[in-house]
Amino acid sequence: FLEKMADVSLKEAVLIVGVVAACYWNSLFCGFVFDDVSAILDNKDLHPSTPLKNLFQNDFWGTPMSEERSHKSYRPLTVLTFRLNYLFSELNAVSYHFLNLVFHVVVCLVFLKVCKLFLDNRSSVVASLLFAVHPIHTEAVTGVVGRAELLSSIFFLAAFLSYTKSKGPDNTIVWTPIAVTVFLVAVATLCKEQGITVVGICCVYEVFIAQGYTLPALLDTAVQIVQGKGSVPFSMLQTLLKLIVLMFSTLLLVVVRVQVIQSQLPVFTRFDNPAAVSPSPARQLTFNYLLPVNAWLLLNPSELCCDWTMGTIPLVESLLDIRNVATLTFFCFLGSLMVFSLRYPGDSSKTVLMALCLIVLPFIPASNLFFPVGFVVAERVLYVPSMGFCILVAHGWKKLSNKSVLRKISWVCLAAVLFTHALKTLHRNWDWESEYTLFMSALKVNKNNAKLWNNVGHALENEKNFERALQFFIQATQVQPDDIGAHMNVGRTYKNLNKTKEAEESYMIAKSLMPQIIPGKKYAARVAPNHLNVYINLANLIRANESRLEEADQLYRQAISMRPDFKQAYISRGELLLKMNKPLKAKEAYLRALELDRTNADLWYNLAIVYIELKDPTEALKNFNRALELNPTHKLALFNSALLMQESGDARLRPEAKQRLLHYVKEEPQDSNGYFNLGMLAMDDKKDMEAEAWMKKAIRLQPNFRSALFNLALLYSQTGKELMALPVLEDLLRYYPDHTKGLILKGDILMNQKKDIVGAKMCFEKILELDPSNVQGKHNLCVVYFEERDLIKAEKCLVETLALAPHEEYIQRHLNIVRSKIASLGAMEQSSFPSDGTAATEAKKNSFPNLKEAKSEKTTTQSTADNKKEHSKNKTPTEKSSVDKETPKKSTKEIKDIEKKRVAALKRLEEIERILNGE
Repeated sequence: FLEKMADVSLKEAVLIVGVVAACYWNSLFCGFVFDDVSAILDNKDLHPSTPLKNLFQNDFWGTPMSEERSHKSYRPLTVLTFRLNYLFSELNAVSYHFLNLVFHVVVCLVFLKVCKLFLDNRSSVVASLLFAVHPIHTEAVTGVVGRAELLSSIFFLAAFLSYTKSKGPDNTIVWTPIAVTVFLVAVATLCKEQGITVVGICCVYEVFIAQGYTLPALLDTAVQIVQGKGSVPFSMLQTLLKLIVLMFSTLLLVVVRVQVIQSQLPVFTRFDNPAAVSPSPARQLTFNYLLPVNAWLLLNPSELCCDWTMGTIPLVESLLDIRNVATLTFFCFLGSLMVFSLRYPGDSSKTVLMALCLIVLPFIPASNLFFPVGFVVAERVLYVPSMGFCILVAHGWKKLSNKSVLRKISWVCLAAVLFTHALKTLHRNWDWESEYTLFMSALKVNKNNAKLWNNVGHALENEKNFERALQFFIQATQVQPDDIGAHMNVGRTYKNLNKTKEAEESYMIAKSLMPQIIPGKKYAARVAPNHLNVYINLANLIRANESRLEEADQLYRQAISMRPDFKQAYISRGELLLKMNKPLKAKEAYLRALELDRTNADLWYNLAIVYIELKDPTEALKNFNRALELNPTHKLALFNSALLMQESGDARLRPEAKQRLLHYVKEEPQDSNGYFNLGMLAMDDKKDMEAEAWMKKAIRLQPNFRSALFNLALLYSQTGKELMALPVLEDLLRYYPDHTKGLILKGDILMNQKKDIVGAKMCFEKILELDPSNVQGKHNLCVVYFEERDLIKAEKCLVETLALAPHEEYIQRHLNIVRSKIASLGAMEQSSFPSDGTAATEAKKNSFPNLKEAKSEKTTTQSTADNKKEHSKNKTPTEKSSVDKETPKKSTKEIKDIEKKRVAALKRLEEIERILNGE
């Protein structure tokens, strides 16, 4: 490279670098916009955890080339540079924009070297400067995805420079530069497909520049050979040999490229490129008219637009359309230049010929001549063709400046063009600052493109400005009434605004615009795959109504019938089937989705949820672990797998459960559930101080956290800090006055510790107001009556309690004791519960089992079964379930603890009975 750049002086290089820096410094302050989102933010191929081989199996956007929805744009080397950016700065946009700026500088310098092959020094610098500042390049340089153009151009020009070294002394062939050229062509093609077109430029260079032929001379030679009047010159044979080698290598590259895309062309809709699906002659007339449109953008880049699809350029449907004059003028001008360059010998014609080759050949892949492309006009594809344009302008300027009459005016005009272009480029860069600024700038140029209205709506939607976004989405439907995506956007925004009726109406309009199924014909060939999401969105909306679950399932099945590899339909249907309590069918749906994509962590997570529903925690944990192998930061998998380990009762799993919860709170530091469950793990491990700290942190984040408040109070009561539990219980009952277990615990503490019989009585009476059949509350109220020495009331109360729980032996025993005391004369005056708190212990005895159950509230603060994650383009976890949902399963250790406490309480009960009997 340095050898090739040897004749570019340091002064020239500094000038080019300075001009590029002055024009593009503000690009460093731009973010990821438009296609950058798909290529950078949503592309898993950038992540170090993704195997490098995936870069060579997926397209530019991270979609497997084998999938029908792939754009078939195969640019693994460009993605590799994105991956290097990610490795050093992750998603810091500055580094991506800086590298683009550096690559643009390199292209300008290599282009300067190419120009010096056909222009003098001064004109070469002019061409390079014009290329450096041309506003048409902002999309390629300031848009991060434009790096494909930049990288491809570097190797494109390097391949051409290498080929210019293939002619040795006496017209001999030097094979090493040819081999290097073939290699560089392959590299350029792996950066972007148009790189292969440099082979055509090398062929033209060989015939008309290196060998010096003109078209008339070639025709004369061919006629003489055909007439037998002469033989093929040796130099021409050598030229043919070089061309055959070049063409064979090109053919090999094309064959490999076709194999990579598996002989499938990408699927585009009529909205992407309306002319591609138009009948004749509208298709031909429009495609030809697009050529002068692109030429005009090079000549006058005053109105630039990031998206020229849909209705931006109306179809040319008639020969009488005035725009055909522009097409005719363009072809006349192009034809005259081609005749001049091919017919006449001389340096000027050679310069024009090479300029035309640089304009025409690299543009062919985007011209719709051989296959339809997914755009009408794209400014970034003019990056290489603009090189030929700049050479033509510099060559013309040279002709003018050599005439003394026009010398001054030519310099003034040149200075004006460079200055205005540089200012336009600098100003245009700011448009790429954010998606909102980019699409609003595009709407100033063109208001007939529904996609632009939609994209402004998306930008506002991302900022949660749904009301304003809705206005732009509705405008998109008015500009293009048959745009399915626009109606889907309206429906989604209505849903975000909780206007479900309007949302359903919009989705139904979008659904009505979908083509009807044609038996035997692939649906995806006629409509963009993402439009099938209308069925998913509509089903997701109506399934909120329990009576319409079957209708929602029918929509999912309809989407699957249209596209059997529609992964999202299986995922959404699996979730619905779980809601319909059909876990086996849900399992089938998720397994089918996994056949399509085994690297999707969310699918393994959802399958784990199914196994939980099927009461198979072992398989559930295996699938959680698989999800975490694929995505170690999968938040819901971290959280719910930790809960599953916690619920298993296996003490060996607790350290791993703790590590996962610690990882979870690192990812979600504002989620109080993570801290709460860390606290419950600490309680299981008898680490009371640690448990207290975690509980307090959960309550600080969520002051009304029901389970955290109760379990903190329970922790205090179990560790001899009953008086510290009281204010916590006060907070709990202020938020949740009907918390039965909290009332039981408070009543127990008031009676046993505070000797506040009245307060305890109020707690137990409140319980019975809420639930007259609550045995613990009723029994404890009976104890209060006994404490108040109202034996008759206590007897009546115990009779009622026994009727509620006839099999509870201790209630019958207590009733017998009370009756025996009533039968003993003077017992009412002489007997009372001892002052050591044994009567209150009786309340504890009966309330404790339920309090232990309340402790198990921790296991379902965020129920695993209630957190099925829906996998869509915008993934969001579902809402957490009620924090007081109790799990039916206790660990072995918990059961043993309960039994120990029951035995201890029974011993205390015997003590109370002895006292009551006066023993």
